[in-house]
Amino acid sequence: MEILITDKQLDEVLEDVFAIYGYDFKSYAKASMHRRINRLIAIDKFPSFAEFRYRIRTDKDYFHRFVEEITVNVTEMFRDPAFFNALRTEVLPAIATKPFIRVWHAGCSTGEEVYSTAILLKEANMLHKTLIYATDLNPDVVEKAKSGIFQLDRMKQYSENYIASGGKADFSSYYTAKYDRVIFNEELKKRMIFATHNLVSDGSFNEFQLILCRNVLIYFDKDLQQKVFDLFDKSLDSLGFLALGTKETLRFSPFIHRFRQLDKMKIWRKIS
Repeated sequence: MEILITDKQLDEVLEDVFAIYGYDFKSYAKASMHRRINRLIAIDKFPSFAEFRYRIRTDKDYFHRFVEEITVNVTEMFRDPAFFNALRTEVLPAIATKPFIRVWHAGCSTGEEVYSTAILLKEANMLHKTLIYATDLNPDVVEKAKSGIFQLDRMKQYSENYIASGGKADFSSYYTAKYDRVIFNEELKKRMIFATHNLVSDGSFNEFQLILCRNVLIYFDKDLQQKVFDLFDKSLDSLGFLALGTKETLRFSPFIHRFRQLDKMKIWRKIS
Protein backbone atom coordinates (compact mmCIF):
# COMPACT_ATOMS: atom_id res chain seq x y z
CA MET A 1 0.00 0.00 0.00
CA GLU A 2 1.36 3.42 -0.99
CA ILE A 3 2.12 5.72 1.94
CA LEU A 4 1.37 9.44 1.51
CA ILE A 5 2.51 11.63 4.36
CA THR A 6 0.27 14.28 5.89
CA ASP A 7 1.21 17.93 6.42
CA LYS A 8 1.68 17.18 10.12
CA GLN A 9 4.04 14.29 9.37
CA LEU A 10 6.00 16.44 6.93
CA ASP A 11 6.43 19.09 9.62
CA GLU A 12 7.56 16.42 12.11
CA VAL A 13 10.28 14.98 9.89
CA LEU A 14 11.56 18.42 8.86
CA GLU A 15 11.68 19.44 12.52
CA ASP A 16 13.68 16.27 13.27
CA VAL A 17 16.11 17.06 10.47
CA PHE A 18 16.62 20.59 11.77
CA ALA A 19 16.95 19.58 15.44
CA ILE A 20 19.34 16.66 14.86
CA TYR A 21 21.39 17.70 11.82
CA GLY A 22 20.91 21.48 11.59
CA TYR A 23 19.51 21.37 8.04
CA ASP A 24 16.53 23.70 7.73
CA PHE A 25 14.12 22.59 4.98
CA LYS A 26 11.06 23.97 6.78
CA SER A 27 10.58 26.87 4.39
CA TYR A 28 10.99 24.84 1.21
CA ALA A 29 7.88 24.69 -0.97
CA LYS A 30 5.55 22.21 0.72
CA ALA A 31 4.18 20.63 -2.46
CA SER A 32 7.67 19.88 -3.69
CA MET A 33 8.76 18.41 -0.34
CA HIS A 34 5.65 16.20 -0.21
CA ARG A 35 6.42 14.83 -3.68
CA ARG A 36 10.05 14.05 -2.96
CA ILE A 37 9.57 12.49 0.46
CA ASN A 38 6.63 10.38 -0.75
CA ARG A 39 8.80 9.21 -3.66
CA LEU A 40 11.69 8.34 -1.31
CA ILE A 41 9.39 6.36 1.01
CA ALA A 42 8.06 4.43 -2.01
CA ILE A 43 11.49 3.74 -3.54
CA ASP A 44 12.95 2.50 -0.26
CA LYS A 45 9.81 0.49 0.54
CA PHE A 46 9.12 1.74 4.04
CA PRO A 47 6.06 0.01 5.48
CA SER A 48 5.09 3.07 7.55
CA PHE A 49 5.90 6.72 8.09
CA ALA A 50 7.02 5.89 11.65
CA GLU A 51 9.77 3.60 10.35
CA PHE A 52 10.89 6.18 7.80
CA ARG A 53 11.06 8.86 10.51
CA TYR A 54 12.98 6.52 12.86
CA ARG A 55 15.53 5.79 10.12
CA ILE A 56 16.06 9.51 9.46
CA ARG A 57 16.54 10.17 13.16
CA THR A 58 18.99 7.32 13.87
CA ASP A 59 20.92 6.58 10.67
CA LYS A 60 23.28 9.34 9.55
CA ASP A 61 24.14 7.53 6.32
CA TYR A 62 20.47 7.32 5.44
CA PHE A 63 20.08 10.98 6.26
CA HIS A 64 22.70 11.73 3.56
CA ARG A 65 20.57 9.76 1.13
CA PHE A 66 17.55 11.82 2.23
CA VAL A 67 19.42 15.07 1.45
CA GLU A 68 20.57 13.69 -1.90
CA GLU A 69 17.00 12.82 -2.90
CA ILE A 70 15.23 15.99 -1.83
CA THR A 71 17.80 18.47 -3.15
CA VAL A 72 17.58 18.74 -6.92
CA ASN A 73 20.80 18.10 -8.83
CA VAL A 74 19.69 18.32 -12.47
CA THR A 75 22.22 20.35 -14.45
CA GLU A 76 24.41 20.41 -17.55
CA MET A 77 27.23 22.48 -19.01
CA PHE A 78 26.17 25.68 -20.80
CA ARG A 79 22.56 24.87 -19.95
CA ASP A 80 20.39 27.45 -21.72
CA PRO A 81 23.05 28.65 -24.20
CA ALA A 82 21.35 32.05 -24.67
CA PHE A 83 21.92 32.73 -20.98
CA PHE A 84 25.63 31.91 -21.25
CA ASN A 85 25.87 34.02 -24.39
CA ALA A 86 24.49 36.96 -22.36
CA LEU A 87 27.12 36.31 -19.69
CA ARG A 88 29.77 36.24 -22.40
CA THR A 89 28.67 39.38 -24.27
CA GLU A 90 27.05 41.60 -21.61
CA VAL A 91 28.09 40.65 -18.09
CA LEU A 92 31.78 39.76 -18.36
CA PRO A 93 32.71 42.88 -20.40
CA ALA A 94 30.98 45.02 -17.73
CA ILE A 95 33.13 43.61 -14.90
CA ALA A 96 36.33 43.06 -16.91
CA THR A 97 37.91 46.31 -15.73
CA LYS A 98 37.89 45.17 -12.09
CA PRO A 99 41.40 44.36 -10.81
CA PHE A 100 40.06 41.27 -9.02
CA ILE A 101 36.77 39.45 -9.58
CA ARG A 102 34.76 37.15 -7.33
CA VAL A 103 31.98 34.95 -8.69
CA TRP A 104 29.61 32.91 -6.51
CA HIS A 105 27.74 29.87 -7.81
CA ALA A 106 25.14 29.41 -5.04
CA GLY A 107 23.58 25.96 -5.22
CA CYS A 108 26.29 24.71 -7.57
CA SER A 109 25.05 21.10 -7.64
CA THR A 110 27.58 18.79 -9.34
CA GLY A 111 29.48 21.70 -10.88
CA GLU A 112 28.69 21.69 -14.58
CA GLU A 113 27.76 25.38 -14.61
CA VAL A 114 30.82 26.26 -12.52
CA TYR A 115 33.14 24.84 -15.17
CA SER A 116 31.06 26.52 -17.89
CA THR A 117 31.62 29.91 -16.24
CA ALA A 118 35.34 29.21 -15.83
CA ILE A 119 35.60 28.51 -19.57
CA LEU A 120 33.84 31.81 -20.36
CA LEU A 121 36.24 33.65 -18.04
CA LYS A 122 39.27 32.01 -19.63
CA GLU A 123 38.09 32.95 -23.12
CA ALA A 124 37.56 36.53 -21.94
CA ASN A 125 41.13 36.54 -20.51
CA MET A 126 39.69 37.12 -17.02
CA LEU A 127 40.16 33.75 -15.32
CA HIS A 128 43.63 34.56 -13.99
CA LYS A 129 42.20 37.41 -11.86
CA THR A 130 38.99 35.63 -10.78
CA LEU A 131 38.04 33.36 -7.90
CA ILE A 132 34.92 31.26 -8.36
CA TYR A 133 33.23 30.23 -5.12
CA ALA A 134 31.00 27.17 -5.64
CA THR A 135 28.70 26.21 -2.78
CA ASP A 136 25.87 23.80 -2.14
CA LEU A 137 23.92 22.48 0.81
CA ASN A 138 24.77 18.88 -0.11
CA PRO A 139 28.40 17.91 0.71
CA ASP A 140 28.31 14.92 -1.64
CA VAL A 141 27.59 17.00 -4.74
CA VAL A 142 30.20 19.57 -3.66
CA GLU A 143 32.82 16.78 -3.62
CA LYS A 144 31.72 15.62 -7.07
CA ALA A 145 31.92 19.17 -8.41
CA LYS A 146 35.38 19.59 -6.90
CA SER A 147 36.66 16.50 -8.73
CA GLY A 148 35.95 17.99 -12.16
CA ILE A 149 35.14 14.50 -13.45
CA PHE A 150 32.10 13.97 -15.68
CA GLN A 151 30.65 11.34 -18.01
CA LEU A 152 32.24 11.23 -21.46
CA ASP A 153 28.89 10.53 -23.14
CA ARG A 154 27.59 13.94 -22.02
CA MET A 155 30.34 15.86 -23.85
CA LYS A 156 28.63 15.84 -27.26
CA GLN A 157 25.60 17.69 -25.82
CA TYR A 158 27.84 19.98 -23.77
CA SER A 159 29.92 20.81 -26.84
CA GLU A 160 26.76 21.70 -28.79
CA ASN A 161 25.60 23.91 -25.90
CA TYR A 162 29.03 25.57 -25.78
CA ILE A 163 28.99 26.38 -29.51
CA ALA A 164 25.41 27.71 -29.26
CA SER A 165 26.56 29.99 -26.42
CA GLY A 166 29.12 31.62 -28.72
CA GLY A 167 32.10 29.39 -28.00
CA LYS A 168 34.73 29.34 -30.74
CA ALA A 169 37.42 27.01 -29.34
CA ASP A 170 37.64 23.22 -29.57
CA PHE A 171 35.56 22.25 -26.53
CA SER A 172 37.56 19.03 -26.06
CA SER A 173 40.68 21.11 -25.38
CA TYR A 174 39.27 21.89 -21.92
CA TYR A 175 39.32 18.29 -20.68
CA THR A 176 41.17 14.99 -20.90
CA ALA A 177 39.19 11.84 -21.71
CA LYS A 178 39.96 8.52 -20.07
CA TYR A 179 37.74 5.47 -20.57
CA ASP A 180 34.15 6.63 -20.02
CA ARG A 181 35.03 9.76 -18.00
CA VAL A 182 36.61 13.15 -18.62
CA ILE A 183 38.50 15.38 -16.20
CA PHE A 184 38.57 19.12 -16.73
CA ASN A 185 41.86 20.98 -16.89
CA GLU A 186 43.65 21.99 -13.71
CA GLU A 187 43.92 25.54 -15.08
CA LEU A 188 40.14 25.87 -14.63
CA LYS A 189 39.97 24.05 -11.27
CA LYS A 190 42.69 26.06 -9.55
CA ARG A 191 40.54 29.21 -9.73
CA MET A 192 37.65 27.50 -7.86
CA ILE A 193 36.86 27.24 -4.15
CA PHE A 194 34.28 24.61 -3.16
CA ALA A 195 32.41 24.59 0.16
CA THR A 196 29.11 23.64 1.75
CA HIS A 197 26.83 26.60 2.39
CA ASN A 198 23.19 26.69 3.46
CA LEU A 199 21.31 29.56 1.82
CA VAL A 200 18.66 29.27 4.53
CA SER A 201 20.85 29.62 7.61
CA ASP A 202 24.35 30.77 6.59
CA GLY A 203 25.27 34.39 6.05
CA SER A 204 27.21 36.41 3.51
CA PHE A 205 30.90 35.52 3.32
CA ASN A 206 32.35 37.88 0.70
CA GLU A 207 31.59 40.63 -1.81
CA PHE A 208 30.93 39.43 -5.35
CA GLN A 209 30.74 40.98 -8.79
CA LEU A 210 28.57 38.11 -10.08
CA ILE A 211 26.25 35.70 -8.26
CA LEU A 212 24.60 32.80 -10.08
CA CYS A 213 21.76 30.90 -8.41
CA ARG A 214 19.77 29.19 -11.15
CA ASN A 215 16.79 26.92 -10.54
CA VAL A 216 17.24 26.76 -6.77
CA LEU A 217 14.74 29.34 -5.49
CA ILE A 218 11.78 27.73 -7.28
CA TYR A 219 11.83 25.15 -4.48
CA PHE A 220 11.63 27.79 -1.69
CA ASP A 221 8.50 29.44 -0.40
CA LYS A 222 8.06 33.19 -0.87
CA ASP A 223 9.38 34.21 2.56
CA LEU A 224 12.51 32.12 2.14
CA GLN A 225 13.06 33.53 -1.34
CA GLN A 226 13.02 37.05 0.11
CA LYS A 227 15.52 35.98 2.77
CA VAL A 228 17.87 34.65 0.08
CA PHE A 229 17.44 37.79 -2.04
CA ASP A 230 18.46 39.81 1.02
CA LEU A 231 21.57 37.62 1.36
CA PHE A 232 22.44 38.16 -2.30
CA ASP A 233 21.85 41.91 -2.05
CA LYS A 234 24.25 42.09 0.89
CA SER A 235 26.79 39.93 -0.96
CA LEU A 236 26.79 41.84 -4.26
CA ASP A 237 29.21 44.60 -5.11
CA SER A 238 27.75 47.90 -6.30
CA LEU A 239 26.84 47.37 -9.97
CA GLY A 240 27.27 43.60 -9.53
CA PHE A 241 25.11 41.06 -11.38
CA LEU A 242 22.64 38.44 -10.12
CA ALA A 243 21.66 35.55 -12.43
CA LEU A 244 18.54 33.47 -11.70
CA GLY A 245 16.77 30.54 -13.39
CA THR A 246 14.13 30.84 -16.08
CA LYS A 247 11.21 30.53 -13.62
CA GLU A 248 12.72 32.78 -10.93
CA THR A 249 12.40 36.53 -10.65
CA LEU A 250 13.22 39.55 -8.54
CA ARG A 251 10.22 41.31 -10.03
CA PHE A 252 7.86 40.96 -7.04
CA SER A 253 10.59 41.26 -4.43
CA PRO A 254 11.10 44.22 -2.07
CA PHE A 255 14.59 44.48 -3.59
CA ILE A 256 13.44 45.10 -7.17
CA HIS A 257 14.04 48.86 -6.91
CA ARG A 258 17.72 48.15 -6.27
CA PHE A 259 18.18 46.21 -9.53
CA ARG A 260 17.74 46.65 -13.27
CA GLN A 261 16.95 43.63 -15.46
CA LEU A 262 19.02 42.96 -18.56
CA ASP A 263 16.90 42.79 -21.70
CA LYS A 264 14.87 39.56 -21.84
CA MET A 265 17.30 37.67 -19.61
CA LYS A 266 17.02 36.48 -16.00
CA ILE A 267 20.04 38.61 -15.12
CA TRP A 268 19.77 41.68 -12.89
CA ARG A 269 22.33 44.40 -12.25
CA LYS A 270 22.48 46.12 -8.88
CA ILE A 271 22.01 49.85 -9.33
CA SER A 272 22.11 51.13 -5.74
